[in-house]
Amino acid sequence: MARLQANESREKLLMLNAIFWILALVVLVTTLLPLTNSVTWWVRIWDFPRVHILFAALAVLIGCLSFAVSFKLPIVVLMCAAIICQAVKVFPYTPLASTEVDLVAAPASVSPVSMLSVNVLMENTRYGDLANIIKREDPDVLLLMETDQGWSDALGDILDRYSTVKSHVADDHYGLIFATRLDPVSVDLLWPDQDDTPALKAVLRSPDGTEFNFIGLHPRPPVPGNDTAVRDKQIKKAALMTSSSDRPTVCMGDFNDVAWSWTTGRFKRYGGFVEPRVGRGMYASFHAAYPLMRLPIDQIFVTRDVKLVSFDRLENFGSDHFPMVATVFFGNSEIANYGK
Repeated sequence: MARLQANESREKLLMLNAIFWILALVVLVTTLLPLTNSVTWWVRIWDFPRVHILFAALAVLIGCLSFAVSFKLPIVVLMCAAIICQAVKVFPYTPLASTEVDLVAAPASVSPVSMLSVNVLMENTRYGDLANIIKREDPDVLLLMETDQGWSDALGDILDRYSTVKSHVADDHYGLIFATRLDPVSVDLLWPDQDDTPALKAVLRSPDGTEFNFIGLHPRPPVPGNDTAVRDKQIKKAALMTSSSDRPTVCMGDFNDVAWSWTTGRFKRYGGFVEPRVGRGMYASFHAAYPLMRLPIDQIFVTRDVKLVSFDRLENFGSDHFPMVATVFFGNSEIANYGK
């Protein structure tokens, strides 16, 4: 009997060790894979759940310290390394970090420009809910993504309120509609890599006469059959368009890439962008229906010559994305900072 109990205890210990080592290796591999900068979809997908992996590493660490696990020290060291690696990536998107861009109050002499970016989810039929959001926000610049003919028809009355509308209506989840009441210098739909995923570049004139760039992006995500080479090139080319421009620039859209990825980091460096999220929180925009799966993939970036009055994530209207809204102004007028 004693020998049987000893064997059972040994088997339980072996099973416990196996479980902890399997979990530790999963955490380690998913932490290391994105560091390769591979464009393979099943590698780049691990850029997304860094917060989830961080908490998984913490759970393995606590469990390892709480139970009699053989070779405990290597697991502890590996999990601490994984936690540090993930924390370094996500820390800027917490209120503990320093902000990159101040919120400023627009002077009375300046008319701010409001912008709304929305991935509508092509299959979503809550047209009226989004129409009410657009009416309430009344943006000067509107970017809609995943727009098929149903969405184009349903929002026809809203779009008629805008003097300039540029659209690519499609039933492949990559339709795009751009609308503005500002004076357009140019509005162009671009296909940066000759695929079927359009981008938008507009040169607009603000109410005070300042010309600025507005760039809208919606590249493909890393999913089976979709590596990230084209997505990464689109994001890079958008940054290069900005780096060669002497105009203030705002870039919005569903990047299908998280704010902390190396692709987005390169985009910021090349284009001279700053990010409102940094130092304020993640403002996670996807998935709207699953709070534990939410990630910051709908982006707002501005160059340093853009003054940011406000930005926010709006309410759910049936899409898998939340709308993102920003208000900005331009020029060198005296301004007052009014908070982080």
